[in-house]
Amino acid sequence: MTTAPLVRRDTDRAITVLTLDSPHNRNALSAALIAELTDVLDTADADPGVRAVLLTHTGGTFCSGADLKADGIHRGPGLLVGLIERIATLSKPVVARADGHVRAGGLGLLAACDIAVAGSAATFAFTEVRLGLAASVASIPVLARTDRRAAERYLLTGEPFDTAEAVRIGLVTAWDTALDGILAGLRASSPQGLAASKEITTALLRERIAAEASARQEQSGRLFESAEAAEGIRAALERRDPPWAL
Repeated sequence: MTTAPLVRRDTDRAITVLTLDSPHNRNALSAALIAELTDVLDTADADPGVRAVLLTHTGGTFCSGADLKADGIHRGPGLLVGLIERIATLSKPVVARADGHVRAGGLGLLAACDIAVAGSAATFAFTEVRLGLAASVASIPVLARTDRRAAERYLLTGEPFDTAEAVRIGLVTAWDTALDGILAGLRASSPQGLAASKEITTALLRERIAAEASARQEQSGRLFESAEAAEGIRAALERRDPPWAL
């Protein structure tokens, strides 16, 4: 029996469209999904007929972050670091379109993309802090691309916010009504020009990855192994408040 892909790949006039298609776990960043997504990104990067990548999703969630029910959950931080780095070093721009919930590590995935648009159904939250964790790895691209004072608020409180706020603080580039114009611009641009321009625009993110990835990965692993995080994750899976919630 063939397993259905977790990431679907299509082509639309020089744009590779990658659709996260794992609605059973809200497109969580499982090892399998990250492996498939990395493979199709590699394929797009090697294809001279591809000008850019559009990353989108099925269902009401763009990405819920780490797969808390998966075996080998402690591999997650390293896998997410690798995925963020692959997007940053891809020679072609990656555009994300979210029209659903974006949570935890999913915000790291969104922020790693060169351009991000979102619709009115999108909501955003760094939920890690409420589970006894921190947005350790996700903070690398988020702090490289988002208004720092605003990011500090949401990283510390876990408050949900909407697309208007995500655009205001720079986490999202524009409302999804701008997507057609963005893709038209990418199709009109030269492959060499796009690659060189992306090298410029990702410089800060690549520097942050090199400087911080090891420490943030270690921090994430240490937090996941703590008793407090174990209780927070258990409470989330059981759909109840953790004991520290007032």
